[in-house]
Amino acid sequence: MDILSAYWAQAELVANGIVLLHLVGALGLGILMGYERSYHGRAAGMRTYGLVCLASAALTVVVGYPTLWYGGTGVAAAGDPTRVIQGIVTGIGFLGAGVIMREGFSIRGLSTAASIWTAAAVGVTLGLGFYGAAVGAAVLTILVMSGFRRLESALPHQTVMHLAIVFLREKAPSAEVIRAKAREHGYDITDWAFHLQTDGGRFEYQITLQANGSPDPMQLINQLAVADAVVEFRLSPSRI
Repeated sequence: MDILSAYWAQAELVANGIVLLHLVGALGLGILMGYERSYHGRAAGMRTYGLVCLASAALTVVVGYPTLWYGGTGVAAAGDPTRVIQGIVTGIGFLGAGVIMREGFSIRGLSTAASIWTAAAVGVTLGLGFYGAAVGAAVLTILVMSGFRRLESALPHQTVMHLAIVFLREKAPSAEVIRAKAREHGYDITDWAFHLQTDGGRFEYQITLQANGSPDPMQLINQLAVADAVVEFRLSPSRI
């Protein structure tokens, strides 16, 4: 019982509070950085940056209190937990990379990878005896994963879509016509690529579309689907 009560001694509680403040501050800074990316339609957004920053702080700040590790019982002198932490970080990095998938221009799994890494950080923090900080980090992680998707959608943001569209060469419209059609549906064209296929009978535009907010792409899709000159098209988001 004395060993268990040592984890809740005044010095331990004060350290947990300081660590938790570090984690909240790191989460806030990560969210600010992530919002900048999210606003510009990038795959890594507020949740990803927030969780990565939170995990980095958790893994770093606990090293500053070695005398309080394991309830301040002096067990830390028997080994070097930082080496274990290094191994955990390396291993979780490979695990996180395994859940990231690319489908065309869309990247999936970034927030999942970040949350896996954060879970490892919470485990390390808890293993070192910082119970309050570990619980706080877990709660913050759950709030980020469950609530920030709606927050990202509610805040001003931009949507980026990638359109590949193939025309019969003799019916291919000019770039200005395509730009005008995109603007009718709320999109601006920010990048172009052109491809004349080897048989010479088809001409392909590869276009990056950007819009403020989240306009419904179905009207653009419906218009492309009924156009006689369109042989093939593919519209995909750059982030999920």
